[in-house]
Amino acid sequence: MPGDEEQVFRDFLAQKGRRWTPERQAVLREVFAHHDHFDAEELHRRLRERGLAVSRASVYRTLGLLVESGLVAEVFVEDGHMHYEHVYGHEHHCHLRCLGCRRIIEFRDEALPQVEARLAAAHQFQVTGHKLEVYGWCAACRGKQG
Repeated sequence: MPGDEEQVFRDFLAQKGRRWTPERQAVLREVFAHHDHFDAEELHRRLRERGLAVSRASVYRTLGLLVESGLVAEVFVEDGHMHYEHVYGHEHHCHLRCLGCRRIIEFRDEALPQVEARLAAAHQFQVTGHKLEVYGWCAACRGKQG
């Protein structure tokens, strides 16, 4: 449920024998304060701008734990940096990525579960999830090319 991500993360850390720290709390809260795609450096910068002394190493380690816990997902690599988004409490969605302006459009499609099931059956595969990213040109960028 949205809003209880902190308890979910605390429980996850306890199961892993890890400590709940002020730094981990600050990272978690900053991640869930926005629904956007971000990289670790951007997250570190936002924390510093808010006057929170969280080291770059703590940001990276906490992001790894957040991904492992299922609260955050790695969504794409751009310019050599992994980008993330918080997914806990949100419906699964996929991405359209514009190669021009780099805009990201989130979408859901009712046909995808049927395609996934058909592929799984055809290949005797047990699906645990998927990540779909479609690259191309948005309408505004297509207009600039012409």
